Amino acid sequence: MAHNVTVDLPKAIEIVNTDMVIKVSHDGKGHLGKLLISRGNIEWQPASKSVKKQRLSWVDFAALMAAQGKTVKDKKKVNAKKKAKAVKKPRKTTAR
Repeated sequence: MAHNVTVDLPKAIEIVNTDMVIKVSHDGKGHLGKLLISRGNIEWQPASKSVKKQRLSWVDFAALMAAQGKTVKDKKKVNAKKKAKAVKKPRKTTAR
């Protein structure tokens, strides 16, 4: 169940007046839709010919993800903690 995700970034990384558009398509099944990210909200525009979009404020999106999203470990944070732990612990030396 792989998906192709492409991102059209505006000129700047900070989103000011132009939405960031993320196009999502399913392998072999075509375009699923677009995710539109702006400073005020996040929107989903399905691939259908409809001009309607679903919109959530960032507060509502956070609540939806907390209630409906699957909890997974953040690999970057886990790896950072492992590295920090390794630096803090001096290696034990054994006398021979």
